Amino acid sequence: MLLEIQEIDRRLTPLAIGFAAAINDAARQVSNALLAVLLLAAAVLAWSGNGYLRRSFARRERLLQQLLQSQAEAFAEKELVQVTLGSIADAVITTDREQRVSYSNRNAEQMLGMSGSEMLGRPLDEVCRLEGEGGALHVLAGDGTPLPVDRSEAPIHAPDGTAIGQVIVLHDASEARRHAAQLSYQATHDELTDIMNRREFERRLRELLAALRQGSGGEHAVLYLDLDRFKIINDTSGHAAGDELIKQVSQLLQATLRERDIVGRLGGDEFGIMLTQCSHEDALRVAEKVRKAVVDLHFAWGVRSYRIGVSIGVVLLDGRSSSLKEVMKAADAACYMAKEKGRNRIHLYSDDDAELSVRQTEMEAVSRIRAALENDRFCLHLQTIVPLRGGRSHAEVLVRMLDEEGGLVPPMAIIPAAERYDLMPMLDRWVIRHAFEALAQQPPGTSWAINLSGASVCDEGLLEFVLEQQRITGVALEDVCFEITETVAVANLAQAATLIQDLQAQGARFALDDFGAGMSSFAYLKHLPVDYVKIDGSFIKGILHSPTERAMVESINQIAHVMGKQTIAEFVEDDAVLACLRAMGVDFAQGYGVGRPQPLLAAQPAVIV
Repeated sequence: MLLEIQEIDRRLTPLAIGFAAAINDAARQVSNALLAVLLLAAAVLAWSGNGYLRRSFARRERLLQQLLQSQAEAFAEKELVQVTLGSIADAVITTDREQRVSYSNRNAEQMLGMSGSEMLGRPLDEVCRLEGEGGALHVLAGDGTPLPVDRSEAPIHAPDGTAIGQVIVLHDASEARRHAAQLSYQATHDELTDIMNRREFERRLRELLAALRQGSGGEHAVLYLDLDRFKIINDTSGHAAGDELIKQVSQLLQATLRERDIVGRLGGDEFGIMLTQCSHEDALRVAEKVRKAVVDLHFAWGVRSYRIGVSIGVVLLDGRSSSLKEVMKAADAACYMAKEKGRNRIHLYSDDDAELSVRQTEMEAVSRIRAALENDRFCLHLQTIVPLRGGRSHAEVLVRMLDEEGGLVPPMAIIPAAERYDLMPMLDRWVIRHAFEALAQQPPGTSWAINLSGASVCDEGLLEFVLEQQRITGVALEDVCFEITETVAVANLAQAATLIQDLQAQGARFALDDFGAGMSSFAYLKHLPVDYVKIDGSFIKGILHSPTERAMVESINQIAHVMGKQTIAEFVEDDAVLACLRAMGVDFAQGYGVGRPQPLLAAQPAVIV
């Protein structure tokens, strides 16, 4: 048994040894394979890890670069914003959610009198003390001085849209408000005298009348002042002297009146005074005080000394007072009556004053004339002037005003008002312009006579205006004759003579109109180089029945001929008068017996004499 076991052991031992060797060989092979696999895996992992690390490092580097770039851009943007905010002229303040200051620029520091560090973190209302509202808003500086500002603000939002603060901008409005105040002052005050102008005076008066109509009560008065002899100072010493006088009178009025009274310059040498809370008896006493103060004013200019007066119209106001227009019209009319009654006096307006009704009628005519000039509601008529001793006829240009319906207004309804209110220069220029335009369309040789008022004779710009119209229309001045009345020529002898000579030098002719109705001095003819003498119609009407008037006409005709001037008889109404004038040797005739005025378009063209 033992032997069998030993035999079996002998046999199995080599097998076991072989098996063990095989197992060892297999183990070594597996171990080697596993090691190779592990090495390969390690190599693969090392290669993959290296690639991943490189990518990670590259990404990190990119992110870092982007971060640095973003930081640089953010810094540059912040720097730009701060430099911009620091350089603008306005004060800029930002706050956080709790309305505490988080930023302020240099101008905010200067405006509020605090440093940025002092304001940082403090409540906005504590560092920026605003008072007032709208156009009167101002901020209190560090020393408590109010500074006018304009305020604007805007919220600051987070990305989710919630408000996290606000930006407040304060603009120094001192210069703008000073400029606005200056413009407002200039709009309400007269530039020369520094007192209220007419617009502001009338606005204050309108408010007073409105208060009276609403039952506020009290007595008030309006004074309308017009300086006497002011034109003499202007003419003899020049406009500079006139301006200085106006300034002295305005200062005198302010010194004479109470503080609550209102004085304004209404235009030229006219002033208005509003006496508020003043009894009607006291108003007349104040008016006399003002009159006396102006009379006592001794005005000196150079070596000359002047004394002036003032005509004052007084209108008393109470709850029954009417509109501004009516009050001013009444005051102006009362002032006019003071002048008409001798100047340097006071006239109290009364509703039943017959003289004032005439004045008011003229003032209404003035409004109609102004409206007609603005709307071109005038037309021209022609009246023929025929020769009695050979030659050619010509025509006188007559102006007619049209009412709102197109009807003709009688000349005497507008001429006196136009003369009294200095509208004749405008009317004369209208006639000259339109007459020249129409004459340019007439056949060659047509001649017209155009009337000039006294105001136009004294108008320094008339000569240039006539020459300008001549250049525009091409009319030959040889075809134009200007007519000036005797009274106007004598009253303005130097100006009339100068104008006549200047226009005659350009080819125009002149006629002395209404001769005999005024000064009737033949000596004036020597100083007035006119071409025609028009004998006043009052003599012509009685020439057949009055030896005196016949002798006057003969004398005027003979003297005129001796002086080398031709004569024209006015108001010739029939053939008998025409024959008498022809027998006397009068050169021309004009009147209804020769030809009535006709509208320009219907009139026959006339040729030069």
